[in-house]
Amino acid sequence: MASAPLLAVEDLHAGYQSGVDILQGLSLEVAPSSLTLVIGPNGAGKSTLLKTIFGFLKPHRGAVRLRGEDIGGREPYALKRLGVSYLPQEINTFPLLSVEDNLRMGGWTFRRDAHRLKSRIARIYEAFPALAARRKAAAGDLSGGQGRMLSVAREMMAEPALMLVDEPTAGLAPTLVGEVYELLRQARLALGATILLVDQNIEDAVARSDHVYMLNLGRIKAEGPAPEFTPRRVRDLIQECLVG
Repeated sequence: MASAPLLAVEDLHAGYQSGVDILQGLSLEVAPSSLTLVIGPNGAGKSTLLKTIFGFLKPHRGAVRLRGEDIGGREPYALKRLGVSYLPQEINTFPLLSVEDNLRMGGWTFRRDAHRLKSRIARIYEAFPALAARRKAAAGDLSGGQGRMLSVAREMMAEPALMLVDEPTAGLAPTLVGEVYELLRQARLALGATILLVDQNIEDAVARSDHVYMLNLGRIKAEGPAPEFTPRRVRDLIQECLVG
């Protein structure tokens, strides 16, 4: 990558038990303002990678660097303050709170700055008019697509520099998949956010990405600019992963 990476993962070893590594010496870089995609078969370590970057799992070895600073092993709340956000597979909202209260929760780290909070909410409503129309509705009453929209918007409240997005299209109807990718596009346009995306909806995700990494058994099997990952090449790579 030509420019200095926003995120660099170096020789990362991590897993859910001491002495058992799911990630086995994984290294990758994410360029500023890019959408970098991580693909691979089930069990390759994709979600484990995001959880380790965000501090849910502590590295057994290696480094995670944000703008050159080692952030490996820091708690999620500390990473939030550094501008890192994490969107899990599930819709991540408070169902009994209103849409606007959910957005306020997204701005928790600057909750005492009333002007900034108001300005951020106004900007979110400008980007997502559907949320503005339902600002007083309980989050639990939203449709699946609107709930996913609110999940993304709530993370955008903190103006993250890096968004870690885990399987955002998992379990969604095909008609909603395009809406999810549009939400991520809006996040990039509105914030200039950098996105590290894990997705099983490979063909659609590759078409919207700048750079792709394919994982297998906790290591990088292939990487390069998204146009190099044609459907045929992806099928061949996955077949290689599965047959060993």
